[in-house]
Amino acid sequence: MSCNISRRAFATALAAAGVPALSRRAVAQVATKPRTICYIGGYTQHGPPGGAGNGQGISVFEMNPDTSSLSPLMTYVDIASPSFMAMSADFKHLYALSEINDFNANGEGCVTAFSVNRSSGELTKLNVVRSGGAVPAHLSVHASGKYVLVANYMGGTVGVLPIHPDGSLGDPTDVVHNTGPRMPDRAADNPPGNFAISDHSSAHVHMVASDPSGRYVLACDAGLDRVYVWTLDLHTGRLVPAKTPFITMTPGSAPRHFSFNEKGTMIYILGEQDSKVVAATFNPQTGEIVPQQTVSTVTPHFRGSTLAAGILLSPNGKYLYVSNRLGDSLASFHVNDDGTLNLVEEIWMHADYGRAMMFDPSGTYLFCANQRSDSVTSFKVNAQTGVLDFTWNFTPVGSPTTFAFMNTI
Repeated sequence: MSCNISRRAFATALAAAGVPALSRRAVAQVATKPRTICYIGGYTQHGPPGGAGNGQGISVFEMNPDTSSLSPLMTYVDIASPSFMAMSADFKHLYALSEINDFNANGEGCVTAFSVNRSSGELTKLNVVRSGGAVPAHLSVHASGKYVLVANYMGGTVGVLPIHPDGSLGDPTDVVHNTGPRMPDRAADNPPGNFAISDHSSAHVHMVASDPSGRYVLACDAGLDRVYVWTLDLHTGRLVPAKTPFITMTPGSAPRHFSFNEKGTMIYILGEQDSKVVAATFNPQTGEIVPQQTVSTVTPHFRGSTLAAGILLSPNGKYLYVSNRLGDSLASFHVNDDGTLNLVEEIWMHADYGRAMMFDPSGTYLFCANQRSDSVTSFKVNAQTGVLDFTWNFTPVGSPTTFAFMNTI
């Protein structure tokens, strides 16, 4: 709920309450101080693998910048399993997928477009469109701001959705279906004692996003163990394979997510099944990916089942973070000058089945969505060392999996 009050009325109210007079500049600063809004989505119908979905929809919170605690504001329940969300670059629109396969007769999932009130954080639904495949798992806004890209996990497809001038979405302008040979369910370089498997029965696109320049679109296919590269025709909304259309990762490794450095010259690809990060160079002119290093997201002491989930570079580009499900840990890496990685530490995430991670807009705190614990936890980030310090803040949210942040204006 928004509150409109003039600067003069605000100063008068302070005087009536016995508060010493403030300068006009101080009053303006108090009256217009921005707030940090946090949107959290998750599963409302189910929570893979086979668990219950305890979420209600998209929950909206205000973050305390001094402590990272989250105070509930409102919840939008008119959306099914919003397991991934993305903000437009101007923060005027929020896009949320529904990880379902029953939106229409073709067994597709869907994507909902919202307009965002920049003063209050309130959402207004604009429209809902099909995602171009079953069970979408990830979406992103293309660097041009003209399209939303959707990774449909069970459908094994990438959908391209045009963004209309009012922020609403159109039906897919292109749907690309990947095909390839059957890959092993387990990677040969698994951590010792890992009984968890990744589904390699067919194509399973797990993430799609553009490189920082917007020249290329990349997708991780966890079923085919490939990272695909296309260019996007901004006029037609069609994907065109790059000169090297894909790179094959370690068989069975299940490439899940990736993260670029700011210059777009390094890409870090996370293998879900073997819990490893591949640091690779990326050529912004050709789209070529060349692996340079492979590092484990668990320490040499770890034994047991684990599945890596999220990967995130720090705002200053000096540290890389990975969440490990089952093992319930967070790994932090130092990024060397040549882009290679050194493991700094692996710590307990203080919760169960951590998935997505997100920094608050200031980069002071790292938040983790813990699906099976029905909670969100936060860590204070040491910008000099990359070390994470648990805040002991727990926010109850049913089956959380995704974040979006915004500062009000």
